[in-house]
Amino acid sequence: MASKKIDSTTLRVSKAWEKSMEPKLSEFWIKTGLYNFNVNSTKKIFVVDTPPPYPSGSWHIGAAAQYSEIDMIARTARMFGNEVLFPIGIDRNGLPVELYTEKKFKISMRDTPREKFLELCRTALDDLEHEIVQIMQRMGLSGDFEEKYRTDSESFRVLTQATFIKQWREGRIYIGKRPSNYCVDCGTTIADAEIEYRELPTKLVYFKFDISSDPKTTIIIASTRPELVCTCQAVIVNPDDSRYTSYIGKEAVIPYYNRRVPIMAHPSANPEFGSGAVMVCSYGDYSDSLLFRELKLQEIIAIELDGKMNSVAGELLAGKRVKGARATMIRFLEDQKRITKIEEIMHRTPMCERSKTPIEIIPLEEYYLKVVDVKNKLREEARKIRFHPESHRQLLLNWIEVALDWPISRRRFYGTEVPVWYCRNCKTPYVPEPGKYYQPWKGPPPGSPECEKCGSREFSGDERTFDTWMDSSVSPLFISRYLTDRNYFERTYPNSIRPQGKDIVRTWLHYTLLRCFEITEEDPWPDVWIGGMGLDEAGQKMSKSKGNVIDPTMVLNQYGADTFRLWAASEVSVGSDFNISLQKIAGTGKFLTKLWNIARFISLVPEPDADVGFEQLTTTDKWMISELSKLIKDSLNGYQDYNFFIPSNIVRDFTWNTFAAHYIEMTKGRTYGQGFSESEKLSAQYTLHLALRTILLLLAPIIPFVTEQIWLSLYSETSIHKERFPERQMFEQGYLNLEKELLEFNSLVWNEKKSRGLSLKDPIQIEIPANLQVFARDLRVMHNLKS
Repeated sequence: MASKKIDSTTLRVSKAWEKSMEPKLSEFWIKTGLYNFNVNSTKKIFVVDTPPPYPSGSWHIGAAAQYSEIDMIARTARMFGNEVLFPIGIDRNGLPVELYTEKKFKISMRDTPREKFLELCRTALDDLEHEIVQIMQRMGLSGDFEEKYRTDSESFRVLTQATFIKQWREGRIYIGKRPSNYCVDCGTTIADAEIEYRELPTKLVYFKFDISSDPKTTIIIASTRPELVCTCQAVIVNPDDSRYTSYIGKEAVIPYYNRRVPIMAHPSANPEFGSGAVMVCSYGDYSDSLLFRELKLQEIIAIELDGKMNSVAGELLAGKRVKGARATMIRFLEDQKRITKIEEIMHRTPMCERSKTPIEIIPLEEYYLKVVDVKNKLREEARKIRFHPESHRQLLLNWIEVALDWPISRRRFYGTEVPVWYCRNCKTPYVPEPGKYYQPWKGPPPGSPECEKCGSREFSGDERTFDTWMDSSVSPLFISRYLTDRNYFERTYPNSIRPQGKDIVRTWLHYTLLRCFEITEEDPWPDVWIGGMGLDEAGQKMSKSKGNVIDPTMVLNQYGADTFRLWAASEVSVGSDFNISLQKIAGTGKFLTKLWNIARFISLVPEPDADVGFEQLTTTDKWMISELSKLIKDSLNGYQDYNFFIPSNIVRDFTWNTFAAHYIEMTKGRTYGQGFSESEKLSAQYTLHLALRTILLLLAPIIPFVTEQIWLSLYSETSIHKERFPERQMFEQGYLNLEKELLEFNSLVWNEKKSRGLSLKDPIQIEIPANLQVFARDLRVMHNLKS
């Protein structure tokens, strides 16, 4: 049997894998259009609903790790034989962009002409976007960078507005004025999903209200918001709290303001917290808003949108910011001898996830998308979707359970505009036809329409923009060209998988399922992959303020993309949080060196021209091929679940600790025909190359660079990334059963030689166990065993 000639110049010249080879391979992939998508392919189409990253500063290394795994999803799908659409997008709307622009150019949004501010936002975004795209390409993402989309493009905004118009006309969107989460620093309404809670040190103030019918009698209120006493409309106590039974039905007098409010029984008052008596204000927290609605109380608003107390708060507090007003009221109450004590407590405080400042609850008129009335349907659809990992399905179900109608409008500038005008005469809203990009703040509606109610042609444009999730939530529709290319849409929608982080389950995942299902009456994807959070070595969240942020560019430049990707895949199972350690990342690179050295050795071994049948193989080679068959089965099980922790670890362990340490050493003599027949030599050569091919194919989605370089050097002029995963070989379970004993025997011989001060090449006399006699010839040559 003849052997193939192998061109292994690169492997011979380079004694180790060099990260400098990675950019050259990236250029090769781009030049050859390796990852181009063909919508008319006869293959099954697989569409990744790639999360468009948000360019609001330096990219988080945890995000980079997650995107490397998202790329592994796309590469896995290709190697299962699919035609893959792996779109690359950039999310360029919303508050963080505005905050970054204000900081970069040292300006205020409210003091800058809107057109000028939007121009500055675009300039700032271009710089940030370039950095993110460079990192993506440096990591080897196999996405469509030529057709990169932006959520602030006219085409994307046309889609966002068109889907709004559709849902408006179907009665799914309404205008409502209700207590809203409001961030004073950001100057806008925010959704419940954009709130994070922190335990903050807070003063719990105990102070006295007089009882109107008996000025000598008082009731002690405990509150963390004494500055809101001016908005108090009731005092509640628990009906089972015997301390206050006699107070129920009486009236309490508010200090300083001297207004009377009823004392009422209500089960929400907790006798174990504070004094057990609670003032109901508009609005200290979310429970206040519920009580006002339930008890039909008339709200009093004391905090303006600029975060300052208004005239309702009286001369004592008017014009002061909340924090200052609180301190002033506490001093006043102390001076009046009304405070009985102040406790320092840790208080669960709702914070704006962007500005990290406490939110206020202020009644505002906003646009709302209905959520509550479709909860049951959303739960039903959520249960149909396959989750990777399954445990993270509950994150979505838990949020659906508590979610309220979604306030979708924002009082900011850089975002997709709400496409609504209002009749100046009767205030009736006018919503135009979908298909164009509308900017109502710039002027009248196109076509000079008449008001459907009064016939007037005078309109004022709404100046608000959408919550950025209104754009992101239609990403499956945009990448499938909804409303613009019917054939493309029908071929690519529903998408195949949504990969994302678990921190945006309640926003991006929830809102996308809600919006896309209502618009298309189909779930946007059958599978959802949810990655964990990247933490520092101590398990803490990474942030600039903590000084524990790691720049992914530095890591990629220092260690290379494949090292970083292998670390990301092998660190934890899918969905688990992971600690980021530069030491571990660096250590992972040792395997690439090992793989390269294995390939260099095998490059010197001719590969037989034709397959060698299983029955023609020696026993040692049958054992190795049985091991390969099991490796393929277990690896593909991991890939089918998009759990790269499985193949990355088992293939690495097999390559290092079984293939290299034992099989290669057992067959070196036979590979060169030392005392063996030609057929025995060819059997070893065939198995060596089959094993290396299998290892490369199984690792290709995870470490695309080094596997490509070895593949092109040894096996093909065509990229490994056009190949399919290997199929299972023939195997015999009996050989697998001998693995443990075989490896233990080899270790025993090596240890015995070491204990005697012998080199590995020195002869030694050790008896081969009966079960391992089938490997006797290879073992004798390997260990130089003497009879």
